[in-house]
Amino acid sequence: MEPAGLKQTDLHPALGEPELDSVRFLNEIMKRYPEAISFAPGAPHTAHLDDLDIGALLDTFRAHLRERRGLGPAAADRLLLEYGPSRGVINDLVAGALRLDHGIDVPDDAVVVTVGAQEAMVLVLRALFASAGDLLAVVNPCYVGMTGAARLLDIPLVPVDEADPPGTADGNGGDGMPDLDRLERACRDARASGRRIRALYVAPDFSNPSGVRLDLATRHRLLRLADQEDFFLLEDMAYGFTADPADELPTLKSMDEHGRVVCIGTFAKICLPGARVGFVVADQPVRGADGTTRPLADHLAALKGMVTVNTSPICQAVIGGMLLAAGGSMAAIGRERAATYRRNLALLLRALDEHVAPALGPEPPVTWNRPAGGFFVRCRLPVRADTALLDTCAAEHGVLWTPMSAFHVGSGGDREIRLSCSYLDPDEIGEGAARLAGFFRTLAAPDRAAPPG
Repeated sequence: MEPAGLKQTDLHPALGEPELDSVRFLNEIMKRYPEAISFAPGAPHTAHLDDLDIGALLDTFRAHLRERRGLGPAAADRLLLEYGPSRGVINDLVAGALRLDHGIDVPDDAVVVTVGAQEAMVLVLRALFASAGDLLAVVNPCYVGMTGAARLLDIPLVPVDEADPPGTADGNGGDGMPDLDRLERACRDARASGRRIRALYVAPDFSNPSGVRLDLATRHRLLRLADQEDFFLLEDMAYGFTADPADELPTLKSMDEHGRVVCIGTFAKICLPGARVGFVVADQPVRGADGTTRPLADHLAALKGMVTVNTSPICQAVIGGMLLAAGGSMAAIGRERAATYRRNLALLLRALDEHVAPALGPEPPVTWNRPAGGFFVRCRLPVRADTALLDTCAAEHGVLWTPMSAFHVGSGGDREIRLSCSYLDPDEIGEGAARLAGFFRTLAAPDRAAPPG
């Protein structure tokens, strides 16, 4: 008897979309060309992991459980070795760090500790999007983790394109501001068709993949628009810690006066990616049928119980130990790491200036933006930047990048690439930029015909 089989059409439609396969493809091509310098992974630099003493961090957290929570040694150990509550075991430390670093003053029970930021995104979408008429707006291009989660949950997406093209930076990573006039029109169009924009996903500080940072005026206008049009803001805080201390801007959540912002964060970039610890801040009151109110976080914790049951208490303890060792501050942990990422970003931009501009002339057909923080630089090419071109670049020039089309809702980004400098050492950045210059020179050759699109 033949084994049972399935057709692609028997599976959820999202599983056939290229965006969900983009990470697998990049991993495969990195294995195929191990000697290539890769600007593809948006991963933290491994240098900050070398001196971590996991045992000492666990001991620090155990001491906290005994001294601050009154647990005996046996009870403290059990808390780390058993399943643990769905809400988490380091909620007080996360809430304290947000209060200390960002002025976000929420109670401990407004925090749910998640398996990375990715689970937080899934939980928030599942909780807030209750009707088939609920739409998720996203700043386009958008992090594929959020768009992928929405597609798996059958939530329709409304792209809010950036207003300016890459390569028109203002020197502060501020090119590509989201078109808020378009967002306002989208809200009204949705209402006219009997639907509603339920939330907007936005990463206000050096977003993945664009490196865009919202200025203060845009943040204020976005909050006013959320009030006016009655939608939530899903704020992704992943890269804010990389900002220059002299140029910090308030988070949307710290500016929120009317409960419009649900805040999503991760310890992957700032602490330890292997721990897979993230969090969501959801202090919005939810009124039940009996008239009592509970924070939205309660409902997210209930959902989490049906998804992952709990976040590993041992992994939480490692992160908790890092927070305690840093005086309860995420910003203190991130300070040294942020300096590395700002250095790498400056090196990449300088290397592009030194290698690419001379190779292509005073008006090069390749342009790039100039973010002041984060992990990413976005380049525009004169030809289609697809996986075939990536394979050619890896084989002939020994350098890798990420096509931007995977980050776009709908068409778009097919002539753009993302360069990530976070994972590389300085000498790799310089050599990688030199290889990119050689690759870009072939794209600019007069005999190379640019394909349509």
